[in-house]
Formats: sequence, C-alpha cells, structure tokens
Amino acid sequence: MSWLKTHLSIHKGEKPYGCDQCGKNFTTVSNLKVHQRIHTGERPYNCDQCGKTFTTASNLKVHQRIHVGERPFNCGQCGRTFTRMSGLKEHLRTHTGERPYDCDQCGKTFSLASQLKRHQHVHTGKRPYDCDYCGKTFTLASKHQCIHTGERPYICDQCGKTFITASDLKNHQRIYTGERPYDCDWCGKDFTSMSGLKYHQRIHTGERPYDCDWCTKIFWSSSSYKRHQQTHIGENPNSSDSVTDLLSQVHNVPNMNVSNISTKDKN
Repeated sequence: MSWLKTHLSIHKGEKPYGCDQCGKNFTTVSNLKVHQRIHTGERPYNCDQCGKTFTTASNLKVHQRIHVGERPFNCGQCGRTFTRMSGLKEHLRTHTGERPYDCDQCGKTFSLASQLKRHQHVHTGKRPYDCDYCGKTFTLASKHQCIHTGERPYICDQCGKTFITASDLKNHQRIYTGERPYDCDWCGKDFTSMSGLKYHQRIHTGERPYDCDWCTKIFWSSSSYKRHQQTHIGENPNSSDSVTDLLSQVHNVPNMNVSNISTKDKN
C-alpha cells in the first residue's frame, strides 16, 4: 500500500520530504536522498568503460548508451535518434517552434530551461564561473578552459573529428544527417546551427554588432572584426602575438594617444 500512497501524493501535490540544505521538497525519501547527493558530491555509480560517475543508476544506464551506440528514442519528423526521452522532447521543439520558457525580465522565450538560465545572467550581471587558468569569468560553466587544456572529448563516429562540447559535435553531425532545423523567417534558408542562422539574419536586419575602437567601421562577425584590427596595429597573422596582446602593449605605453596610431605611422 505504501507505493499507492506515494503515487496518490503525486496527484495531491504532496511533497512531505524537505532538503535541509536548500529547502526543496520531494514526494519520497528516496528522491530526497538522490537530491542530497548534489550537496554531498556523492556519485556512487561508475561507468566501467570510461570511469565517469553518476548520482543515480538510471543516469549511468543512459550514459552507457554512448558506448554501445544505443539510441532508442526516434524523432518521427526527421528520423534523428536520442539516448534519452528528454533529449527527444527538446529536439521536437525545433519542429514545433515551442518555446515554453519565458524571461520575466524582458519576455524573451526559449526552448530549453538551460537557455533561459544562461540568458537571465544578462539581467543580473552574474558571472559565477571562474577560469582556473586565466581568471576570466563566465555566466555558465564554460568550454573556455578547454582552450587552455586542449581537451576535445567529443568525437564524431563518422570522421573522427573532435570537439570541445557536445553541442558542437551535434552541429557537426548534421553534415552527415542532412538535418538543418533552423529556418530563416525572412527567406526560408535553413541552417545546421542557431549561430549560423543568427549570423545569416544580419543580412536582413542590417545588424553589425562589432565596432572598431580605432575607427568608425562596424562588422557582421567577430572574425572580420579581428581581421580588421590587424590593419591598425600591423599584426602579422602568423605571429605568436595575439591582437589582444598587441593592443595591451600599445595601451601600456605612457602618454601615447592610441587613436592617433595608424598603419602609416608603423611603416
């Protein structure tokens, strides 16, 4: 009968078991115990293939599908497969256009809770994640540190190319699947990634978000902006010095007016 009481509590909305660390409530003691591992750091379930650890047996089971290639959840729209149901549900929103997560500050909507969380840091200014190598701060746990470590843990099983994040790998794999889930509202052109779509849409909106501090020129992309900066400081693209390094050298020279420097002065 205890299982029935537990089940009925779901319908009643009863959550009698509270976490003494954060106050979150749960319907069962077992759910509370699993939750408390977030606070204790306990991860008792180990993958015998790669050594990765998990808080629950179910999370370990889902993870092991990566090693065996099992992807039991299929999209009926495009045929893409997923290791877990939650991944399929998130993917389906690319077809339906559903964006159920709203920002209470500006009303912007998102398809994923994680996207909303990342966006909200824009309003709060919160940057809780620090890089151990250079001290830079970020709004979310970041792939930035991989720049320092050289780690690229996500491997394409089609061509062997490696990536820093799972999302970068997913975008790459669309080369093979042909999936282009991001459509332009203006012209209908489709793209493999949201970043590709956003970059393209600047053609229609005229947005040029990268301003040169040295002159009045503005640019569509960060890459063209960085390339342009080299014309001001005369950087050799093959040099070991970065644009940032060279700029900092100029700004550190006493009594030098940076705005007066041009490539002509360098020659």
